[in-house]
Amino acid sequence: MITHPSYTVEPWCLRETELNLDVLAQSESVFALSNGHVGWRGNLDEGEPHGLPGAYLNGVYERHPLPYAEAGYGYPESGETMINVTDGKVIRLLVDDHPCDLRYGRLLAHERVLDFRSGVLSRTARWTSPGGRTVRITSHRLVSFTQRAVAAVVYEVEPVDGPTTVAVQSELVANEQLPSIHGDPRVAAATESPLLPEEHFAQHTRLRLVHCTAGSRLRVGTAADHLVEGPESTKWTAHSEPDVSRLTVTADLVPGQPLRLVKFVAHGWSGERSLPAVHDQVDGAVAAAVSTGWDGLVAAQRAYLDRFWAGADVEVEGDAQIQQAVRFALFHVLQAAARGENRAIPAKGLTGTGYDGHSFWDTESYVLPVLTFTAPEAVASALRWRHRTLPAARERARQLGLSGATFPWRTIDGAECSAYWPAGTAAFHVNADIAMAVVRYVMVTGDEEFERAEGLDILVDTARLWRSLGHHDSEGVFHIDGVTGPDEYSAFARDNLYTNLMARHNLLAAADAAVRHPHRAAELGVDDEEAAVWRDAAARMALPYNESLGVHEQSAGFTTFQRWDFEATPPDNYPLLLHYPYFDLYRKQVVKQADLVLAMMECPHAFTEEQKARNFAYYEALTVRDSSLSASCQAVLAAETGHLRLAYAYLGEAALMDLEDLEHNTRDGLHIASLAGTWIALVAGFGGMRRYLGEDGKPGMLSFTPRLPEALSRVAFTVLVRGRRLKVDIGRSRVRYQLVEGGPLDVLHHGELTPLTTDGPVDRPMPPAPERPEPQQPPGRRPVGLPVGEEDRAGTLE
Repeated sequence: MITHPSYTVEPWCLRETELNLDVLAQSESVFALSNGHVGWRGNLDEGEPHGLPGAYLNGVYERHPLPYAEAGYGYPESGETMINVTDGKVIRLLVDDHPCDLRYGRLLAHERVLDFRSGVLSRTARWTSPGGRTVRITSHRLVSFTQRAVAAVVYEVEPVDGPTTVAVQSELVANEQLPSIHGDPRVAAATESPLLPEEHFAQHTRLRLVHCTAGSRLRVGTAADHLVEGPESTKWTAHSEPDVSRLTVTADLVPGQPLRLVKFVAHGWSGERSLPAVHDQVDGAVAAAVSTGWDGLVAAQRAYLDRFWAGADVEVEGDAQIQQAVRFALFHVLQAAARGENRAIPAKGLTGTGYDGHSFWDTESYVLPVLTFTAPEAVASALRWRHRTLPAARERARQLGLSGATFPWRTIDGAECSAYWPAGTAAFHVNADIAMAVVRYVMVTGDEEFERAEGLDILVDTARLWRSLGHHDSEGVFHIDGVTGPDEYSAFARDNLYTNLMARHNLLAAADAAVRHPHRAAELGVDDEEAAVWRDAAARMALPYNESLGVHEQSAGFTTFQRWDFEATPPDNYPLLLHYPYFDLYRKQVVKQADLVLAMMECPHAFTEEQKARNFAYYEALTVRDSSLSASCQAVLAAETGHLRLAYAYLGEAALMDLEDLEHNTRDGLHIASLAGTWIALVAGFGGMRRYLGEDGKPGMLSFTPRLPEALSRVAFTVLVRGRRLKVDIGRSRVRYQLVEGGPLDVLHHGELTPLTTDGPVDRPMPPAPERPEPQQPPGRRPVGLPVGEEDRAGTLE
């Protein structure tokens, strides 16, 4: 497997042993702390140097107009961009009047550690100022999972080589200067000074700023309080102005006598509450944090994470880097969602402003599957956010001349924010992705009340969309024309297979849910005739298939297109979207990210095993993985079709997307869906976990078809299913199923019914993988770490 030069490989933490200013922005993303409500990038405590300063509140954004060369009916008129809110983590340091800026003087040592079990980011440094005085700096930082508005920092400075006068400036800073952006469309739109000042305050050890956004009219408040420990000579003063509120602490120190500052910060916002209400909200939250104290916050953080890891941990033997990476991934997926509380989960979480802080279909298709089996309460929250945006989705459908609801491709607060409508408006599959997330959540948790209320609303409105979007031809076949599937290098397609299969699932799920909840369905105007129409459309859904090639088509006619000239494409011209016009991409056989392969993962019962093998091989040769969403589902299908070595390589690519900065844009924030894909590749790939469908098509038990690649000797994972905790432990030749908690549970092991109870584990043998020729990737697009050549087919990845 590939190795990373900056971080050590440890099972339960990420450790950076030296500071590399060239990759500072990347490290700020990987060391970011969040709870789904508040996000702090992993900036240095002193504020500078930085790559991208960042403090974020989920749901806080500014509106901006979307430019068009030519206007058109139905084009979204405005966008939403997540903004950098008031930054409460800045603690500047002066040593004998020299600012502590690590670009100057001499940095003798620097280490940062992100502990996945405690949820605390720790830092130690030894720095010699330009004036020749050396100090030791220690800090600990957390964003609380238990007090959602609260973050806290302990900052300590101590002289090493003689008496020193220090000044520590603890600040709240609004409208921080941000670096200029470049031409990559995946980077956020610039929003300068988005916060308009309304109140500033500083008294004794307490600070507060309140601002309001100009366009979205969201009021943002931040408050801080401090505990100061130092020699008797320690003094402090407080000062505020519209964009800065500051506590300055000064002390004369000698070796062995540190100055210690504990800073408690509370963030809050509202689109409706008054200035006094937001003022009181953050003051109250920071007062509660002070009452809890630093030690209390740390203890509560550890207890929260202990509960999470008990139901979510994945153990990997044979590759220490993957072991670290999957825990890093799960920790950040949790951080992105834990306290979102009916808000979106952005594609970058709250780790950076990439993609303007928007939420995409990535959430429902990659992030929510992981959380459904590990932290289901966060899934209910994310789906309630979608439900809250139903009025906007219904209005968008009416604008497009459709029935039901059309959910946005990218958004923060529910409005479509994509100015590029071929990839935005036409990507209707997002509606079925959301419906699938509803069905998955209800099946795994048994939350019938959610299905009866929010879930049925979503299922009915999305089913109505598909029936109005598609049509029956003269032979009765149901077609969905002019859509863009997951592969954004194909647009305006007829009968995109992924879209059609997901729409079929959506239509049947809505009809079935209406039967289970007849009174609620009647309230929504669903009658037997409408449900029958949905079932008929599902039964007659077009599923393109090329008989001569023996493969399914990604969309009707796709296999007849000219193949992209991969041999003539230089390696530096990837991703293709930055070097070639979409017009050229749309009319060629080239796949940005898994599309039909994703369909086989999401709708496995629509394909035979042989069809999966042929389809996977055919599309593997066309898929260039210009999206971080691709590797994990390619890993799943590679494992299912017997290509375990290839699956292992794709696992590594998904797992190390950010730790290795494989797409060279981790500086803008983490790829939360790719991190979730690490779990998917291990659990759905090597664990073979699927949601089994019974003969009547209704959800049934979980199914497992586990197999391991040569490089791994053991993979064990825990999932939560209907109040039960199930551990699956996969070895080289056997699998152990252990029901740790809950009532009896039936699962399938390679098609064999396996009843489980808490009386003891059940072992089952692991059959060998089928032997098939390894499929080939486009020239130059083999996954990182996959050896070249047939001679090492049976070997372990280096």
